[in-house]
Amino acid sequence: MPETDTRTGLRTGLRRRHMTMLAIGGAVGAGLFVGSGAVIRTAGPAAVLSYAAAGLLVLCVLRALGEMVVARPVAGSLAEYARMALGPFAGFTIGWLYWYLYVILVGAEAVAGAAILAEWIDLPQWVLAAALLVVMTAVNLVSVRSFGEFEFWFASIKVAAILVFLVLGALYVLGLWPDAPGGLSAITDHGGFAPNGVTSVFTAIVAVMFAFGGTEIVTIAAAESSEPGRAVARATGNVLWRVALFYVLSILLVVTILPWNDARVLTSPFVSALDTIGVPAAGTVMQAVILTAVLSVLNSAIYVSSRMLYVLTRDGDAPSGLVRLNGRGVPVRAILLGTVAAWAAVLASYASPDQVFKFLMNSIGVILAFVYLSIMLSQLRLRARLAREDPGALTYRMWGHPYVALLVIAALLAVLVSMAFMADQRSQLAASLVSLAVVAAAYPLRRHYGRTPPVTHTPHR
Repeated sequence: MPETDTRTGLRTGLRRRHMTMLAIGGAVGAGLFVGSGAVIRTAGPAAVLSYAAAGLLVLCVLRALGEMVVARPVAGSLAEYARMALGPFAGFTIGWLYWYLYVILVGAEAVAGAAILAEWIDLPQWVLAAALLVVMTAVNLVSVRSFGEFEFWFASIKVAAILVFLVLGALYVLGLWPDAPGGLSAITDHGGFAPNGVTSVFTAIVAVMFAFGGTEIVTIAAAESSEPGRAVARATGNVLWRVALFYVLSILLVVTILPWNDARVLTSPFVSALDTIGVPAAGTVMQAVILTAVLSVLNSAIYVSSRMLYVLTRDGDAPSGLVRLNGRGVPVRAILLGTVAAWAAVLASYASPDQVFKFLMNSIGVILAFVYLSIMLSQLRLRARLAREDPGALTYRMWGHPYVALLVIAALLAVLVSMAFMADQRSQLAASLVSLAVVAAAYPLRRHYGRTPPVTHTPHR
């Protein structure tokens, strides 16, 4: 039976296999199967380098976060470490930004899932979106174990699909598939490896970096794991090979099978590559895989938004009633509030898709960059503090401290600055800065009307 964490009141219902697959599921979203097409058209076959560079950057962020989680595992780790290292203003701002990010994602993924289901089920899309929200909310309301089990199987399906694609793609490229020409002509005959120049590789990094969003979810779930330190160290330590295998190698196979300037790349690069190979019913199968990826993100987004809101409530940054847990250690009110808020995004997607919904999506476009910056700054401050006060807690360390952390901070700032000079990225930067300004402006209200955080966190029925 799951135990209760006396520090948070949450149940430690996640096991090692849940944490491992949660990390994989966070690293592999629908963006890989669909969004990679735009990156390939921007950088050509050199998109492989864009994914590798962005993956390395996010890996360093995750390593820094892992150091803090192993040393001090807490629920809602992102906001808590910002609070510990940078003060209550940083904890408040990062916590609410991160909650907002995942609430909008809940709505967006429900809409995306409904669009896929509408091809198979003759019902209005808003009904399908509502059904997906109800089902995934119910999963999260049962228990953290229920969330973990669903995410385990969702992630397993995604991993299986990618592994099958890697095997089939490798056979085709090596000329071992029936009627396969083999070779690298798709790369060499269409302008070479970097047909749009080296600068296109750096341009694509901006878009690719946010495709890795979700890898940090495993550290948030650490407080509900039976082995938080070991689970996080194991999960974050394996991110590198996952990135190499699932992103870099799969994208390499796509551009080797399908010319980068083929019009089909923009629709669905993986489906188009499988069609080129000659796999029957590739489109239907891949649609099912993409739906699984969407449901995985939806499931995780509900979980993450509820835990972040729970932490904000516990720290006095949100109404006190939301901190209450049911007998299974589930923050029911935090889950329901996030789901209700996500309905606003769902309604906007149908009522005003080109204005309100577009702004909502742009407003979360670079929030992850702000979060990543807070993680790196928090790691620098907390590492120095732990080295003085509790050096024995530093069993899982950030590489090359402090130089690697400083390089990552510089790279993240460079990404944000470069977005201001890219016409297709400028609106996301501006809208996300508006989100940051609104949350920051709300902090004085918290100071005036807020409360002292509760001392204990005993579950209530």
